[in-house]
Amino acid sequence: MSLIVNHLTKRYGQKIVVDDLSFAMEGPGVYALLGTNGAGKTTSIRMMLNMLSRDGGEVLWNGKPLDIATCNVGYLAEERGLYPKYELMDQLLYFASLRGVKAEEAKRRIRYWAQRLEVEEYLYPNERKIAPEAALMGQKRRGVSFGGGVKKQKPIKADQLSKGNQQKIQFITALISDPELLILDEPLSGLDPVNTDLFKAIIREEIDKGKYLIMSSHQMATVEEFCTDITILDRSKTVLQGHLNDIKKSRGRVNLSLKVEQDIAPYIAAQGITVLAEKEHEYRLRVTGEQQANALLGSLIAAGVSIVTFDLREPSLHEIFVETVGGEADADA
Repeated sequence: MSLIVNHLTKRYGQKIVVDDLSFAMEGPGVYALLGTNGAGKTTSIRMMLNMLSRDGGEVLWNGKPLDIATCNVGYLAEERGLYPKYELMDQLLYFASLRGVKAEEAKRRIRYWAQRLEVEEYLYPNERKIAPEAALMGQKRRGVSFGGGVKKQKPIKADQLSKGNQQKIQFITALISDPELLILDEPLSGLDPVNTDLFKAIIREEIDKGKYLIMSSHQMATVEEFCTDITILDRSKTVLQGHLNDIKKSRGRVNLSLKVEQDIAPYIAAQGITVLAEKEHEYRLRVTGEQQANALLGSLIAAGVSIVTFDLREPSLHEIFVETVGGEADADA
């Protein structure tokens, strides 16, 4: 099984919004499409799924043109795509039917994912678990007799949910067909730290199942946590592509994190080292390599400086991204 994108191109009039994008996934894993806002990431994804026409190129799944009618694809869009005034359960069953999942199996999968994503109270509002004494107090407040029933809750609609819970429901729509290929466009957007960890756990499980994942995100730390290969787009063009570990190694160990207990600015200046950030005797430095870093370390030891941390490492994906596109990555990165 493989996914191959060849020379994907899109124009709007004279403006090229995706310029000759090519990449391949020869086996399961996570491929990251990265770029600044407007670089062409979402447009590329939509062309891959035939949601947008192409002005050039092809997308092959297992050697044949990718067709969502024959390839089991799950897609989590960046924009929320739920129908705001329709009941959540009806929508999920509808989306499942579009992916060929029969009603009874769809209900079983919805129940599973509702539990995993902690949205049972919205999909099954009449199954809320409350303590007996709380139920009794509620009955008394509403004037319900001791032996009477609790009023049945109306089904929940999409516009009654927070943005984070809407994102969870949309994640269920992407997962409900048990897809071979899962495309996630800004999957963690708008989530709090607890739900971010919940989404990450599910993404790891899908990876462990041998799925093919394409992820687009501004959250570089998250991408770095999952992806093996990346393409960075800037102004519609591919500006960096390859295996992330190889890209890091090619740049060398040039980032030095240093924490001491006194001012060492004169020692840093003496070695000609660039200071990226400084706060209360904590430094982020850019060195030319191990030789320059070790020279600084030797001078500090000789001067009797107390060193708390000395960490020489390869650049992070965030740093590579900013260096490559010459701009600022998203603040969440």
